[in-house]
Amino acid sequence: MTSSTATTTQALDGASIDGSLYGDVTDFAEHTHWLNGTVLAYTTYGVALFAVFMLVGWWIARRKDASVMAAALAVPFAVVIAYLANSGIKTVFTEPRPCRALPHDFLIEKCPPIDDYAFPSNHTTVAAAAAAALFLINWRLGAIASLAALLMAASRVYVGAHYPHDVLAALVVGAVVALAVTWAARRFATPLVVRMRGGALAPLLTATA
Repeated sequence: MTSSTATTTQALDGASIDGSLYGDVTDFAEHTHWLNGTVLAYTTYGVALFAVFMLVGWWIARRKDASVMAAALAVPFAVVIAYLANSGIKTVFTEPRPCRALPHDFLIEKCPPIDDYAFPSNHTTVAAAAAAALFLINWRLGAIASLAALLMAASRVYVGAHYPHDVLAALVVGAVVALAVTWAARRFATPLVVRMRGGALAPLLTATA
């Protein structure tokens, strides 16, 4: 009993931060049933879109110098590292999902298990990490991916999975981690890419004339 009480006391109380704003968004979702299915599909499967963006980034980098290709190859690693960092933050704050703290609010996405915490949002972190890293490859691609990441963040609140501060924090975590990892790749992995471009992997790392 004592341990359970302590855990509850230490957990981040998301509802007290912006629970009313969360309620405004879910009220909007309740009155836009025509949009519910589309947003649910995007929030569930939209992460796959960022894999497509990464492939496009690699394709663009084939025509760029070795430092850009180094960044392109680092994007998946940046996304994974950002996800792991975000998951670690979740275990520190252990914020209950809004569907548990505010059970009477409108909900589209099924409420996850009790140990699946809300702060920050993993979906949003992955999207933000991919978008931020892609800016170091091609700014237009990065801008398109950033718009998709913002839509992912908004969708997580719309379906009732997260509070607004969950997705805002996730945008920051994803962007900061991904930029650091991708910048490091450009700085330190470029010589390796130069060597690989002269070997058997050349067709994958450079565009043919």
